[in-house]
Amino acid sequence: MSRPASTAAFDLHPGVAYVQSLIANLQAKTGRTLDAWVTLARKEGPAEGKARQAWLRARGLGATQAALVAQRIEARSGHAFDDTPEGYLAAAPGYVAAQYSGKKAALRPLFERLTEGARSLGADVKICPCETIVPFYRNHVFAQVKPFATRLDLGLALGDPAAVADPAGRLKDTGGFAKKDRITHKLELTSEADLEVALAWLARAYERDGAGKA
Repeated sequence: MSRPASTAAFDLHPGVAYVQSLIANLQAKTGRTLDAWVTLARKEGPAEGKARQAWLRARGLGATQAALVAQRIEARSGHAFDDTPEGYLAAAPGYVAAQYSGKKAALRPLFERLTEGARSLGADVKICPCETIVPFYRNHVFAQVKPFATRLDLGLALGDPAAVADPAGRLKDTGGFAKKDRITHKLELTSEADLEVALAWLARAYERDGAGKA
């Protein structure tokens, strides 16, 4: 789908595509649309959330499908946007604006330089803001940016810290590898002087993801 010019800097979050697939599979497997399940559960199901999800699961819905129906019964989505491509792309710029407001506004140019660097790595890079972080995707998340009052944290998916040589000692172990998280390391950036190192590690994380390493 084409993107409005105002959201051209951002890409559709994989989570939105996942929700759309859940909705399509719900109808294919049960013969009822999401709206039809919402109507039925409101009419015949219990009012309490956990009991409602159990009622839905007893009628053949999976746990995730039941949770999705329950969210819609309560007139909310799983996110601040409405779980549609259009809703997400409309919300994404606001997420970034909110992250870089107030005292963090001075970090916005540094964030923009990082996103430009990520884009330059390849046409398959996707930048998909969330409410508190901005992840960079290739096949998986290979990096993410989170602002603090005086710095940016660039999280990186680099794998086992024991196999990552960092002579400059700039990388910090997030503990993610031991917890089987994607993001295993981070760099702290306070000025454009940190960009050269950051972009080199960003390229390494990108290349690693392209090699099919989870």
